[in-house]
Amino acid sequence: MKENMEIKDGINRYFSQENFASNSGMKFTFIAQGYAKAEMKIEKRHLNVLGTVHGGAIFTLADMAFAAASNSHGTVAVAINADISFVKAVSEGTLYAEAKETSINPKISTYVVDITDADGDIVAIFNGMGYRKKNKLAIPEE
Repeated sequence: MKENMEIKDGINRYFSQENFASNSGMKFTFIAQGYAKAEMKIEKRHLNVLGTVHGGAIFTLADMAFAAASNSHGTVAVAINADISFVKAVSEGTLYAEAKETSINPKISTYVVDITDADGDIVAIFNGMGYRKKNKLAIPEE
């Protein structure tokens, strides 16, 4: 149990360094082994010309949760495949991404990320596959 807590704390420190998503107004709300949650309060900068959340913003939120879940074991994992299906347009509120590990082996891991709105309705479904490298994450000291 202590090891799991150290990994969780380390992952939180590791991803506190993440620039792109945090500069895009996204944040992690929970990270555990094989699992992560993130959220994004919808702002004008997230909207496309139609006034709905840009697909790139939704993809970035999902990818951020996928990255945390796939690296949560303390080993570097990089995306080798990702796809997303957009099922509902939204233009206000908060979006939530919940990444769940569906399979893992020494080299490959897979994840499903559900992106939902404040009502819990599915906005998009993201599938990601990660390649698990041999290197350990370079977790910053406290």
